Amino acid sequence: MSNISTNLKYLRKKKGLTQQQFADALAIKRASVGAYEEDRAEPKYELLKKIADFFELTMDELIDQVIDEHWKPTARGNAANLRVLSITVDQHDNENIELVPVKASAGYMNGYGDPEYVRELPRFSLPMFNQGTYRAFEIKGDSMLPLPTGSIIIAEYVENWTDVKVGQTYVVVSKSDGIVYKRIGQKFKEEKGLRLVSDNKSYEPYWVESADVLEVWKAKAFISTELPEPNPEPSLEALSSMMAQMQKTINAVADKK
Repeated sequence: MSNISTNLKYLRKKKGLTQQQFADALAIKRASVGAYEEDRAEPKYELLKKIADFFELTMDELIDQVIDEHWKPTARGNAANLRVLSITVDQHDNENIELVPVKASAGYMNGYGDPEYVRELPRFSLPMFNQGTYRAFEIKGDSMLPLPTGSIIIAEYVENWTDVKVGQTYVVVSKSDGIVYKRIGQKFKEEKGLRLVSDNKSYEPYWVESADVLEVWKAKAFISTELPEPNPEPSLEALSSMMAQMQKTINAVADKK
């Protein structure tokens, strides 16, 4: 059973609003507010999200937690916070892999938690990824070479951000940077967030603050239409350098005898 009715009544009164004033602020009928507070009806998803935003809460807080004079909000950067994740399933009730193309990246920032938006994304399935929650993200740019722009990263949802591992690659969705594919340079810190590193060293590492992070996905595979080129034959200069290094090593060993 949700706590929407009692939470809504408490929060409205705490703000000093009458039912009519609150109804006007949300552009709904006063009678609807009364029905929600008396637990005779529950707001639909879109209105529920609007109410949560109005009181600067997450939907989980509004629905599941008991909000009263003793309640304290959890810090937004808390890596263990529960988050609403919208998914789709196939006819056998197995989770799909939704694809977020580059052209849909901007829309994803607003609709990632909206079931209707997620339902409109292209979706597919792969037999090796049938346990867990996965999403596919098209990347652009050259910051993660040798993966070329246009590659699709298949990634698994990370519920607790303290589980991220240094040196591994993740898709990080944040308010400030949107959707980026990076390597983790430092373990998640509540007070700082995530340090993101590009494989292309011409790009400087940077931090994404905890409060800015929306989702974290661990990279598991990639799809690309560009096949790798064969390794070029070593040049005469490279061979000479290798021989010189080998000679140095041999001389160092001989000197120790």
